[in-house]
Amino acid sequence: MTPMLRLYNTLTREKTAFQPIDPAHVRMYACGPTVYDAAHIGNARPIIVFDLLFRLLRHLYGPGHVTYARNVTDVDDKINARALERGITIRELTDGTLAQFHKDIRALGVLMAEDVNVAGERPRFVEPRATDHIAEMHRLIEGLLTAGHAYVAEGHVLFDVPSMADYGALSKRPLDEMEAGARVEVAPYKRSPLDFVLWKPSKPGEPSWPSPCGIDSAGRPGWHIECSAMSWKHLGQTFDIHAGGIDLIFPHHENEVAQSRCCFGTDVMANVWLHNGFLQVEGEKMSKSLGNFITIGQVLADWPGEVVRLNMLKTHYRQPIDWTLRGLEESGRMLERWYEAAGEAAPAQTVPEKVVEALSDDLNTPAALGELHRLAGADAAALKAAAGLMGFLGETKAQREAARVSAAGVDVGQVEALIAERKAARAAKDWAASDRVRDALAAMGVSVKDNKDGTTTWTVAG
Repeated sequence: MTPMLRLYNTLTREKTAFQPIDPAHVRMYACGPTVYDAAHIGNARPIIVFDLLFRLLRHLYGPGHVTYARNVTDVDDKINARALERGITIRELTDGTLAQFHKDIRALGVLMAEDVNVAGERPRFVEPRATDHIAEMHRLIEGLLTAGHAYVAEGHVLFDVPSMADYGALSKRPLDEMEAGARVEVAPYKRSPLDFVLWKPSKPGEPSWPSPCGIDSAGRPGWHIECSAMSWKHLGQTFDIHAGGIDLIFPHHENEVAQSRCCFGTDVMANVWLHNGFLQVEGEKMSKSLGNFITIGQVLADWPGEVVRLNMLKTHYRQPIDWTLRGLEESGRMLERWYEAAGEAAPAQTVPEKVVEALSDDLNTPAALGELHRLAGADAAALKAAAGLMGFLGETKAQREAARVSAAGVDVGQVEALIAERKAARAAKDWAASDRVRDALAAMGVSVKDNKDGTTTWTVAG
């Protein structure tokens, strides 16, 4: 019997059974990166967590019955400023940054389009870019204007927050609190301090597109409208799950809800809203001023992606996580134990029910990993299947050894020559020469093992 998936919904503040709109097509959206610079380790948390949810949904409903859209923000103030600073277009900047992001998250075991999409079938993973959806943004903005939820002022189009009776339902913030926070430097063209930009004029040198709503001057979209447009294009007016970091609840996700619901006249934008907790480094908030700002690439220079993924999933996704060296070391040891326990076993045909039950309980990764610990001493095939569902133990012994050799910077040709030299010395019973070669290999970080069949194998010392 398939376990019932239960998720904690930020919208209702309750953990309830997940009921997809259409079990034959489960639809999920997550806010992805803003590609102006290298992504930091905090950005990796939602990418890893919601990749795990995508994997679980595919397991529960079938690979062909789930669509996951994770957007890319490729136009905003930071991107514009960085591109201007470098003297390149925003597309050149964002293409390069996105390529690095893809390289980083692939190392983290995150499923990509090429891993899941099948030619001729409905896409199972899409990664929409904001600048490819300007037409959809225009239609949404003009729809909001027609419905009386937006207005034009000084080349801007703004969302009229007071026109939505239940604005704030997602964040549960009192209206007076939101108004107080919005009153800092209120633009004179706003009717209400809470009103937010749907479209704005572009400054000289900034990227621009023809404006909607009869505005003559060129402009560019506000941030919030981008996700409403992309989710609508790829998932529909209403879909099952919307996910992101806890910092996005207000104003970004609140404003997405306002735009989409008011344009389409729906009761909800997404039925379930999921948010992961904050990440800190060694007990402190990560910031450049504290010198503890770590990019994904910097972490991957020192640790295998699988270790980083495991370290992220040891903490339940809704809880704050403390990113520490000690935690990474512990995660590395856990993975080594699992690989040794799994050996060369083929994965079991079915994933152990207790692992699926744990993950189906609002992605209870600590419980699921605890079950993997138990399986590591009991059932190699079941361990392989369970770990595979979570994105682990995907490498062969040869691949892992090759990675260790590469990371250690060992000259394979030199090692093989020394082993041949040692073999010749042993054949001549020149034990002193054999020992000298063994010592030379040890100094290179290489361990040798003489097998009963007369062959010699070697590994890089871990």
